[in-house]
Amino acid sequence: NIITIEDPIEFIHRHKNCLISQREIGTHTKSFADALRNALREDPDVILVGEMRDLETISMALTAAETGHLVFSTLHTISASETVERIIDVFPPHQQNQVRMQLAGSLLGIVAQTLLPTLDGKGRVPALEVMIANSAIKNLIRENKTYQIQSMIQISKKDGMQSLDQSLKDLLMEGKISREDAIRKAIDKKAFEKNQYNY
Repeated sequence: NIITIEDPIEFIHRHKNCLISQREIGTHTKSFADALRNALREDPDVILVGEMRDLETISMALTAAETGHLVFSTLHTISASETVERIIDVFPPHQQNQVRMQLAGSLLGIVAQTLLPTLDGKGRVPALEVMIANSAIKNLIRENKTYQIQSMIQISKKDGMQSLDQSLKDLLMEGKISREDAIRKAIDKKAFEKNQYNY
């Protein structure tokens, strides 16, 4: 049982081996938060929240994840650490420690994506940062050390993680993007400019 909450619905999904209920903001519901609240009454297995734009939506998404639902959502951020910080910073200071605990307890992973023009000019290619919420990452979130997440991602390639800069370097070495575009999108621009990245 899958419920999607979208603004707008961009693709109609077929019911193959599951039931998919797609809800559109403005047509079927007035807000992401209202749709999430109603979705929880229907006991879905998976919830897709098109975008977490406000405190109430983020709070409801955390509650849904804590109660055993698999929740997917999007935020406009460029890295895993920025995503964690954005979620926590939406809340007032007196709630942030509790939110850190909730997030550390329920987060499975973050994928950050940026699109770059291909070197041949015929399309775009994604550069991806992948963070898996292992015990070390969860501890960094709990202890308010999100500034260390980037370093943890860089040293955890064997665990399936990849920093955005690693992805950019791979695309650059494969001849898919220009050096200028890689530098423009890089988190550590100086390392790209000096060409001193070691992985």
